[in-house]
Amino acid sequence: MVSESKTKNPIILVQDYHFALLPKMIREQLPDATIITFWHIPWPNPESFAICPWRDEVLAGLLGSSILGFHTQFHCNNFVDTVDRFLEARVDRESFNVSFGGKLTAVRRYPISIAWPPEPQVLQKPVADCRAAIRQLNDLPPEHKLGIGVDRLDYTKGIIERFRAIERLLELNPQWIGQFTFVQIAAPTRAGIDEYQHHEAQVRAMATRINTRFARQGPPPIVLKVEHHEPLAVYEYCRAADLCFVSSLHDGMNLVAKEFVAARDDERGVLVLSQFTGAARELAEALIVNPYDADQCAAALHMALTMPVAEQRDRMRLMRGLVAEFNVFRWAGRMLLDAAAMRRRGRLIDKPGATSA
Repeated sequence: MVSESKTKNPIILVQDYHFALLPKMIREQLPDATIITFWHIPWPNPESFAICPWRDEVLAGLLGSSILGFHTQFHCNNFVDTVDRFLEARVDRESFNVSFGGKLTAVRRYPISIAWPPEPQVLQKPVADCRAAIRQLNDLPPEHKLGIGVDRLDYTKGIIERFRAIERLLELNPQWIGQFTFVQIAAPTRAGIDEYQHHEAQVRAMATRINTRFARQGPPPIVLKVEHHEPLAVYEYCRAADLCFVSSLHDGMNLVAKEFVAARDDERGVLVLSQFTGAARELAEALIVNPYDADQCAAALHMALTMPVAEQRDRMRLMRGLVAEFNVFRWAGRMLLDAAAMRRRGRLIDKPGATSA
């Protein structure tokens, strides 16, 4: 990276937890660089972070950044609390700046999003055609109610909790047995790790048990697809579904929620969204749920399946407006604008005779 830099003061963007130590390493080689680090996953509270054997090294590495970004203010607060607890650093809670080792790091909220408008090809197929094609593909009747989930097969995504909620829905509202099917697209991930193999086995076993329990004439409650799907196929499912259920137990943002909203240019469909996602702080018109509460989730699913078209449109219009305005280009632009402003302030302070307030 140093060899690729054409100046002594470049703007460098570091992304995600894999590179937690990198900002400090860059700072040591390029002390005048403006380093933006974006952390894509949640930052825990100090008590949880305390178990990390390398906590001081991780914090010092990240504080090599000029700007450190998180999805939500809650994660910014947790990071600042963590620094205050474990490092000899000066924390300004009004400006959310941290002074450590003679350098200043600005801790900022930058909620990530998706591109807007979506690529034309993903919206090319009309919603009515998507509905028909997806139902035919999964051997479902034309007017069958359809829910979808799209996730990596990761225990943090709450797929077990999601299936438990679907089971509870069918217990409390048996009229949906044979009338509602949930298609879970689960992309395999980290298959070489024992915990992930065990999680996949649990997910498969639970889907089989629920389908066996509610086996009647008609389609099964759950269709589990443990396979990779290309974006075009995912968007087709999003456009075909009556609801999308995002039940993450802990997520920095969760872009599936925003992709579902972007896919619905018909302004139909209902988003059921975990309160433990960053997206829940933006998409307030979704049905926000605690994924650990099966009864609450079942009630939200029933509400989604019976929601009047006018209410679906009111909710979807507001969410689409937000995703359109706060898109991924604005996310990147805000970070770069803040970096440029920081550089300008630095030049002013460094001028001979300049004083800082």
